[in-house]
Amino acid sequence: MNKINLVEIVAASANIKKKDAETAVDAMFAAITEELKKGEKVQIAGFGAFKLKERTERVGRNPKTHEAITIPASKTVNFTAGKALKDTVNG
Repeated sequence: MNKINLVEIVAASANIKKKDAETAVDAMFAAITEELKKGEKVQIAGFGAFKLKERTERVGRNPKTHEAITIPASKTVNFTAGKALKDTVNG
């Protein structure tokens, strides 16, 4: 599924225009992004939680030359599925 498919499903489910559904989907993504940018955890009951995870600087290897390289510290988003989502997926 991609964003276009998601917008179509939201529009059909909520019985609204695709343009309105796209606005709602974009607003949801923007809200989640802003909270994560602030370092906040985003928890959606029955679905799951998004949280920011910090990765420290580490040493890695260039796969072509096998030369040691430094991989800089970075932030990544971690998603943990909620119990209801896990139960639904696992049938």
